[in-house]
This record gives sequence, structure tokens and C-alpha cells, in this order.
Amino acid sequence: MKDSEGWPFMTPGAGTAQSDGRIAAAPANGTAGLPGRSGRLRGVINGAPAFPRRMRGGTGTSHRENTAAFHSLPAHLHYLCPQLAIPDTMDKESRYIFWGLLVIAAICLLPFPGLSDFHTKGEPREAIMAYDMLTDGHWILPLYNDGSVAFKPPFFHWLIALFSAMTGSVSEYTSRLPSALALLAMTLGCYVFYARRRGAMVAFMTALILMTNFETHRAGLNCRVDMVLTAAIVGALLLLYRWTERGMRGTPWGALVLMGVATLTKGPVGIALPCLVTWVFVLMRGGRFWPTTGRLAAVGLGACVLPLLWYAAAYLEEGDAFLAMAYEENVLRFTGKMTYESHENPWYYNVMTIVAGYAPYTLLALLGLFALPLRRAGRRTGAWWSRLWRSIREMDPVRLFSLLSIVVIFVFYCIPKSKRSVYLLPVYPFIAYFLAEWMLWLWQRRPWVIHTFGSVLGVAAVMLTSVFVAVRLGFVPDTIFTGRHAAENIAYLHALETVPLDVISSTVIVVAPVLALKYLHDLMRRSKRRQPSMVLQPLIIAMGIYMALDGFYQPTVLNVKSDRSVAETVNKVQPDGPIYEYVQRGAGRYFNINFYTGDRVLIFDKALPERGTLVVGTADYREKLIPRFGDRYTFDLVLNSGHRSCDTKDTICVYRFQRRPATE
Repeated sequence: MKDSEGWPFMTPGAGTAQSDGRIAAAPANGTAGLPGRSGRLRGVINGAPAFPRRMRGGTGTSHRENTAAFHSLPAHLHYLCPQLAIPDTMDKESRYIFWGLLVIAAICLLPFPGLSDFHTKGEPREAIMAYDMLTDGHWILPLYNDGSVAFKPPFFHWLIALFSAMTGSVSEYTSRLPSALALLAMTLGCYVFYARRRGAMVAFMTALILMTNFETHRAGLNCRVDMVLTAAIVGALLLLYRWTERGMRGTPWGALVLMGVATLTKGPVGIALPCLVTWVFVLMRGGRFWPTTGRLAAVGLGACVLPLLWYAAAYLEEGDAFLAMAYEENVLRFTGKMTYESHENPWYYNVMTIVAGYAPYTLLALLGLFALPLRRAGRRTGAWWSRLWRSIREMDPVRLFSLLSIVVIFVFYCIPKSKRSVYLLPVYPFIAYFLAEWMLWLWQRRPWVIHTFGSVLGVAAVMLTSVFVAVRLGFVPDTIFTGRHAAENIAYLHALETVPLDVISSTVIVVAPVLALKYLHDLMRRSKRRQPSMVLQPLIIAMGIYMALDGFYQPTVLNVKSDRSVAETVNKVQPDGPIYEYVQRGAGRYFNINFYTGDRVLIFDKALPERGTLVVGTADYREKLIPRFGDRYTFDLVLNSGHRSCDTKDTICVYRFQRRPATE
């Protein structure tokens, strides 16, 4: 690697470590150790001779000598020597960091999933599937209360049902717990993977960045299938990489199970993506086409065994209707030929979602652009592209695998018309790894970038707390809010003003500003600016901000947004029996009210009952319900909640209705 003007990530990785710790030059063609004519896939990920069980150095280098050569480097310089084959083990220090990371991740993720009420249509829609499993026993194909079948495989709902059975009820906490545990497991898995191959410092920073970027953190505290799917896909990718380290010999049982779990969570994409990334990786490292394709095809078929059991059981229950639904959700969605529009967006939408989803680290990437050497910018495009391609081909195998995981998955999800930010979650751990190396590279060469980034986060943490104190003291008047949603914003403001504070709430509020003030204080002291802890402190500040948001600010605001209060009133009006809804706009259903009333809400215009209680929006009542059913039913207003539904975006009203006699 070059000195201060060198570029990060583009260093060849084909060299091997000698017993004295020096890096031997790699063969010019970069083909040492690649599959020979026999077709045996040995050592395909390394420029050195094959290593069947553990990563070794070059020829004549023992495992112990290679370990000593690596650990003789200062901890903060490990990432500067990607050519050195790092043993596939963790030293005592790395194991201590693992347990510390486990405690940190558990504290940051596990206490908070149940604090916020459901406030989106997606979360109660998933949670109600577990409710149906536990109450009606529909474990293969859970049903909505209108009789329609869930269109996603049930593994995520099985997990919710399991945790809910342990606690006695389906709640916000048990519904979000699978996602939180999946993020925790993925974070620890990525740490172990990179600690064994890139060193504990890079791995620890990768884990912290992964936990504290906006998209993965949000998905980890949501009752949606995406984080469980992501953890299974990423875990399968890491285990398949380990399989290639061993020459693709034997059966990667762990990867097979995780790909099966991913398929049971959201469909065959859980098998396709890990196999596709690994196939491209092995071919780029010089693996032969047909042996590589055959082995990964066998792995993919093996991963199908577990999901096929469920698909067969589902087909026995629903027959051809299930096959048609599965075909549309998987094949037609990918080809853009679905019978209905579903999250259709242009290809650049994926770029925008990653840029936004990786906040606050997007700011770090932008600041880091000013630190790159620009003297190569004048070179010819052809020469630049040739050099870039050669650098990628010769890249260290761990970096190459991480890069291909990003590129292949990103391109894959650019193909279908249906695009959502959560589809790209499997690339986030690998982006976190490159950001960790990027931060260390900047710390060695352009520390002002890290200082600036940390200062921005520190100021944001202090400002967040300062604004809350101002709101709490009544310094923020209601009159600052105007426009269509002024009433909602004023309600949020009053909630922050009046919410009671206890010891736990006060603690999560002050953690971030205390960390921020310490960082800013250390930054002003020249003697502490270059301490190794300064590169980690911005990540810790980000974690403190998320703890404040998850533990206090978001629950306080979002519980006002939720429809739960209206549902509790409906439960008093109609303590048992069915409740009816009429929705012609928004989400199409009152999913939140249905969850908080115990899955009792039926569709009025399908059931056409004699009498009962009706939940309807003011606009739907005036513009749709009365013109259509006013001559057949009488409607008596019970409650005008004044609350704008988070499902339909219409003000919720509750009516008593009765069918008119035929003589009227």
C-alpha cells in the first residue's frame, strides 16, 4: 500500500505472508492455488496454495508463525496489510470484545421494541398473523379475518407466535423481538467474520456502524419480515465464504439451513442471492465455470428441502390458488408483470435509499471525498478503467467478497419494477465493513474528517437535548405550527411537554449529550486528539442518540400518532363480537384498530350485517358510505375522535348502525 496519498480498498491481495512477517510478491497472473485441470476447487479465494481447514500463510509458513506475524503489527495498523493471511481464529482480546459487543448490542436493542405502539399499517398486519395462529391454529397459511390468505411464508410469524406464547399474548414487544434478535445476531456474526479475517478493530467498528445506521436500526425495531430475511441471507453469505475457504469441500450445512429460513421468511430470493454472489466471487477468483456452477446448484437445491415441506403443505390446503399467489409474488414481481402496482420506482431509487438509509454515515462519506487524492483524475478513461478492473481482480478476497455482495445484490434489485429501501438491507453489513476501513484510513491520513464528523454528531446530540428542555419548559409556543397538520404537530409538542419522566427515561435522554460533551472536550485538548479512542467515540455518540430516540422521544411522539386510543374506545362501545369497518381510501383497512380490538374488525360492505358498530373516516362516510348505503341503513354517531388515522389518513368516527326495515 502507498503512503499518505494511497487509495483505500484498491490494494492487491494476492501476496502471501512469510515467516518473518514480510509480504511475498504474488504471481503476475494471480492464479496460484486456483483449480487445476482436475476441476478440484482448492484454495479458490486465496492467491496462496490451498488451505483446507484454516487460513495459513505462504508456502513453508506455519499457522503459529503466521499468527505471530499478524499480531506483531500495532492493532490500528492491521487493516493496512490486507495481503497478510489472517488466521481463521480469534485471539483472547477479540473474544473479550465479542462479549462486550454482545452486552452493548443487547442494551441498545432489546429494551426498546415494546415502547412504541403500532403506528403503521405494516406492523399490525404482520402481528395479526401470529394472533391467528395462536387462536385459530392456522400454522401453515394464516388468515386475515376477512378470509384472505397471507401472501408471505410464515417463518417470521412463527417466531412472533413462539415469543407471544411464552409471554401469554401478542404484543408490540413480542412482535418486534424477532427483528431485534435478528439484528443482534447479524451484528455479532459480522463481527466474528471480520475479526477472524481483518482484525478486531475493523470488525468492532463494522458492528457499531451496522447497528447505528438509520435503515438497519429501524428495521431491527420493526415488526416486519425484512430484518429476519436479511440476517438469514447475510449469515448464509458468510458461511458460504467460509466454505470457499475450505475449497468448497463438504456440505455447508449452516448455509443450507439459513437459506431455507430466508426462503420461509420471504421466498426463493433467500436462496438465489447467496448462491449468486458466491458463484460470481468464485469465478472472479479463477474457479472453473462448470464445477463451480454444479456445486452451487447442488447447494441451492439442498437449501430447497426445508421450504418445500411448507410449500407442499400450503398447496394441500389451498391448491392452485396458492400456486398462483406464489408465482405472482415471486416470479411476476421480479419481472414487473404483477396484476397490481406494488412499490414501483425507477432504478436510481435504490441509490437514493442507500444514501438516505446510511445516515448519519452518509455525511462521513461526503466529508471523506475531500480527503481523496485527485492527481489521478487527469488520466485517460480507458487506462483508469483498466487499472480499476485489475485492482478489483487482485483485491484481497474478503474485500472482493464484500464488494461483490454489494454490487450483485444491488444490481439484482434494480431489475424488478418493485423497489423498496428494505430490499437492499443485505448490502448494509458489507457497506459497514468498507465504511469501517474508510474511517481507519481517514484516521491515519486525514483525521480532521473524523473530528468534523464526530463534532457534527456531538452538536446534534446536544441540540436534541436542548430543544427538549426548551419544550419541557414551555418555551416553544403552539403558534409555530400552521397548515394542514398543525393539530397533529401540536399534539406531539404537548406530549413532549407533559410526559412523565422516570429514572430510565432521564438516563437515556442524558447519555447522548454527556458522550457528546466529553468528545468535544477531548477534541479541544491537543494531547487527546490522536488517541485511538477518538475514532470510536463518534460511533458511540450515534449509539447514544439512537438510545434516546428509541427509549424516549419516538415512543412519546408516535404513541400520539397511533390509533390505539381510538381502538380502546371502540372496545368500550363494543366489548365483544364483531366490529365493522368501511374504508375506501388509504391503507384499505384499519389494521391498527383491528389489532388493538383483538382481530374482530370485519369489512362492512362484504358482511352487510343487520346491526353493529362501524368504524369509518369522515370523508369516507360523507362521500362514499351515505351515497351507497344511506337508503338501506341508519347511522348514529357515537364518537368523532378528532384523530387522524395512521392507516387511512382520515379522521376516525364510530357509528351505531342498523338496517332499515324493508317497508321504509
